Order: sequence, then C-alpha cells, then structure tokens
Amino acid sequence: MSRSSSIHSGDGVLRRPSQYVSMDRLNDRLAVMSGYGATPKGGVNRQALTAEDLQAQLQLIRWGAELGMQPSSDSAGNLFLRCEGSDPSLAPVLSGSHLDSQPTGGKFDGVYGVLAALEAVNAMQDAGLNPRRSIEVVSWMNEEGSRFAPGMMGSTAYADPNSLSEMLLVKDAKGVSVREALSLIQDGLREIPCRSLGGHPHAYIEAHIEQGPLLEQQNAVVGVVSGIQGKRTFRVEIIGEATHAGTSPRSKRKDAILAAVRIIDALANRLHDGGDIVKFTVGRLIVEPNAPSVVANRVVFSIDLRHPKSAELTLLGDLILPFCEINARPCSVSLTELSNATSLEFPDAIRDRIRSIASTLKIAHIDLLSAAGHDARYLHKVCPSGMIFVPSRDGITHNEAEYTSAEDLTDGARVLADVLGELST
Repeated sequence: MSRSSSIHSGDGVLRRPSQYVSMDRLNDRLAVMSGYGATPKGGVNRQALTAEDLQAQLQLIRWGAELGMQPSSDSAGNLFLRCEGSDPSLAPVLSGSHLDSQPTGGKFDGVYGVLAALEAVNAMQDAGLNPRRSIEVVSWMNEEGSRFAPGMMGSTAYADPNSLSEMLLVKDAKGVSVREALSLIQDGLREIPCRSLGGHPHAYIEAHIEQGPLLEQQNAVVGVVSGIQGKRTFRVEIIGEATHAGTSPRSKRKDAILAAVRIIDALANRLHDGGDIVKFTVGRLIVEPNAPSVVANRVVFSIDLRHPKSAELTLLGDLILPFCEINARPCSVSLTELSNATSLEFPDAIRDRIRSIASTLKIAHIDLLSAAGHDARYLHKVCPSGMIFVPSRDGITHNEAEYTSAEDLTDGARVLADVLGELST
C-alpha cells in the first residue's frame, strides 16, 4: 500500500480534505438521522431491517445523490454510495459503519461512522480533489444483532458470501426471518441497482464512538485502534415442565427459571476475575409461558463472552456447556454457539497512517484496543482495515444518554478525511 504525504486537487494546489470538513454539516446530518426511530428520552430505536432503518437508508441515498454518488445494495442488505475515482478499475477504498441501533440506543453508535465517511467525501469534493481510487461509503446490515442474532451479519456475508444462506433463516422474537425482513427493505430500495455480494477493497477504515471511557480519561480526542478483542456468543435453552404454582410439590418440579438462575450464577462466579478483563453478559432472557401462577417450562437466554486473548477466550467458552449441564438438573439444557470471533490486530501500516495524520493535525490521540465488536473485524479478513475512535462521555453507550461533542466528532472526521484522501490517491 503506497503512502502519499500530500493530496493534489484538480488545479494542482496541495490541499488536505480535513480543512474542508464542516462541523455544522456533519452534526446537521446526525440530527436528521436521529429522527428516524427517535425515542421519547432522546435516543434512537432503529433496529435492523425495519421501516425506520429503511427511512434512514433512503435519507443517506438522498445525501449521496447531492454529491453525485451512485447507490447500490447487495443481497445481504448492505448499502453502498460510490464516489467514482479517476481510475474506476482500481479496487475502491471503503469507509462506513452501520445505521441500525439497539432498542434504546444513542444517536451516534454506528451512524457516526457512516456520516463521517460521507462528510469526508463531501470535504474532498469541496477541496477540488480528484482521487484515483473510488471511495465507497457503506452501511452494513444488522451490526447490532438486537433484532436478529448474531450481529454484524452484513459485513460477515460480505467477507464470506457463503454464510448468507444460513443468516437468511434467522428469526426475530416475533418469528420474522431475515429473509422476510430483507425483502421488505429491498422492495423499498427497488430503484437501487443490485451488486454482487463480496469484494476485495484496497482498504477499509471505520470511524466510531469509543463506547468506553479511556479517551475521555486520558484527555485524548482520537483513538488509534490497535485491534478488537475476541468474542463468543451462545444461546442457552432450558426445558422444564409447566405445572401449577400452588399445587405442584417443589420436590417434583422441573422449574426452568430456577435452573437458569443456577446456571447464570455459577457462570458469573466462575468467570469473575479480579482484573475485570473477562466480560460475561446475559442480556436477553425469554420465559415461557411467562404466567405468574405457572412454573416455567422453558427459558432461553443469551451469553456474550469476551476476552482480549484468544486462547483464554477459547478456554473459558468451553467451560460453559459443562456448567450448564450440571446446574440445569432436573431440567434438560442445550447450548448453541452463535459466533466465535478471535482477537485481531489491525495492520501497522494503517495504524501508522492514522497516527501520523492525527499528529499532523495536532489532534491528541492514543492507541487503544476495541473492547466492542465492529464490522471492521470482518473486513479485516479481505483487506487492510483500521478504526478511528472518538470519545464517549462517561463511556456511556447502547443507551439514550450516549453523547459525543460536536468538536470531537468533527476532529474524528477530519482525521478520517485525510486518511481516505491518502488511501485513494
């Protein structure tokens, strides 16, 4: 990957796109996007493949059209806006993130990366720059995994098109499959050209809010992301027996809720570590028949397990099944692993470039590992990839109180704009 220290405009003048990044334009677009799925407490509920998600995609397409960008989508529901380079035959540079949110999500998670990439293209055009490589702004389908599990479906399918067929069968809590929900989105985007799934870009850069407290604690504005810690996700299903809460003897009961409590408590104790490195989370619990006077006959719950060391993640994840089996009795239990992603490290060349540009722009920065998963994990498999973080106030995220200042959002976009400018020349 070649390195360019300067960027030429059409008139031969040396300009950097970071000079043309507009705080007002970026934040106005973020405000508009926050209206699609807005919640009463100031957050966003814009889950994947919903009407709100479609509205957000259509808005993104409208903004792209104003910049002469060509939209397209693939069979996994990923949306692309292409700014054609002077040599369209070259592999493009990709940048973006996702538009979907958690049920009570914030205004910046995911969408900032998409709109920062759009702003970078806007700034390059305002600077009169004419890159050789095309730049594609991308919104990946179902990053969050809040409606359909696991998350990051769109980027996974892009990196491995063969995985899509299995994803299409996944259903949400109401029994709607990804295939069914995706067809509704595709119908709403029927005027948009369909492209083949997958590819090998020149590079992929993703801007994102940190979703943690480190940048704020260290008075830094930009995080040069070194890599992403590993993650394994599971679904646990416990089968008991529904009986009358007043007449069935406790000694005869097969109470699925109590079995779930025993399993969760046992795992929480076993996976606890004094250094707070292991992250064990049960974020979803489904109870049936979910009636006050009936002993539960079925419980399904999720497990999210994370650790920065792949070997340790494997060891701890493999402990889950025996702990489930021992503590489920007299109920029966089954464990399904939904995803297994090892820790990864982004290429030095990408990280050095981000670090160098932040230094040139005199933006305070630090290196840090991403504790959260991102689409860049899967793009890392098909092209050199990297991430740029900006601070999250008090580390709050997946929460309606999520906040990043306009100044920090803009500085992150300035770094992104120059990175994309260099990579595309």
